[in-house]
Amino acid sequence: QVQLVESGGGLVQPGGSQRLSCAASGFTLRYYAIGWFRQDPGKAREGVLCISNRDGNTYYRDSVKGRFTISRDNAKNTVYLQMNSLKPEDTAVYFCAARPGYDCSDYAPQYDYWGQGTQVTVSS
Repeated sequence: QVQLVESGGGLVQPGGSQRLSCAASGFTLRYYAIGWFRQDPGKAREGVLCISNRDGNTYYRDSVKGRFTISRDNAKNTVYLQMNSLKPEDTAVYFCAARPGYDCSDYAPQYDYWGQGTQVTVSS
């Protein structure tokens, strides 16, 4: 069964850090580009950043540059989103998604597999 499962969300204070995990089963993540998206209620899902074997980290939001990074652990078939210096405007449900091949994209329909999402709330 093909599945992506996110974990690591929760409440964090402004300026804090949080790491989200995206664990895959049923397929091998390293052959996919992995994107992280986020969505506020009533708003469209937006691409945040992506990792691929060819392009490394690709950022789709200037607001997260220098604060967010993606990394892979191929042995664990897991991708991580490290978020530092968090701001209230980072509050959203975060989703990881997998796209076959080596091309990143911020266009959600191009991703085949999606996690269930994890809530990140940045508030004091």
